Amino acid sequence: MNNTQAPWRTVLRCQAATALAAGIGVLLILSGAPWQAKAAVSGQRLSAKMVLATNAVHPGAAARAAVVAEIAPGYHINAHVPSLDYLIPTELKFATGKQFDVTGISYPKGKLQKLSFAPQGLSVYEGRLVIPALLKVASGVGPGDYTLQGTISFQACNENSCFPPATVAFAMPIRVVRGNVQLRPVNADVFGK
Repeated sequence: MNNTQAPWRTVLRCQAATALAAGIGVLLILSGAPWQAKAAVSGQRLSAKMVLATNAVHPGAAARAAVVAEIAPGYHINAHVPSLDYLIPTELKFATGKQFDVTGISYPKGKLQKLSFAPQGLSVYEGRLVIPALLKVASGVGPGDYTLQGTISFQACNENSCFPPATVAFAMPIRVVRGNVQLRPVNADVFGK
């Protein structure tokens, strides 16, 4: 078989895996346990959290934040800009509202990795993935504790094949303080000093 036919084999593997996952999903729904199964499958390959660069935020100000995803050993996920059109990109979504808006997301460039099913190499993330984001706090937000919820959507693969696309939810607690309260840097392991 020549190399121009290899990407179609990957497409067929992904379609077969998606069809299999859909069939399993139907069985799980009929059994009454759809949410537990999704968390178990997604959680084994990726976990995610969102953190701030400071211990609190001020009304009307911008704040640095980041989504930190831990990709399980032996797996990788497609980069935000995948190498091939048919690959599923990694993507963040946020449930913003009147209090907060995410005004910028800086997806890192993927690492080119050659795989048995993609000898030309694919742009992927593996290990610890940090995706910086800029958070805008509305000027009318009063002091208090809030939560920003979001999701990371991805397609995990190992050396031999890809798995059905998945989504993992995360929630970040946000403390809003008055503008005259000094903010303290936190999460230096993500943002540096």
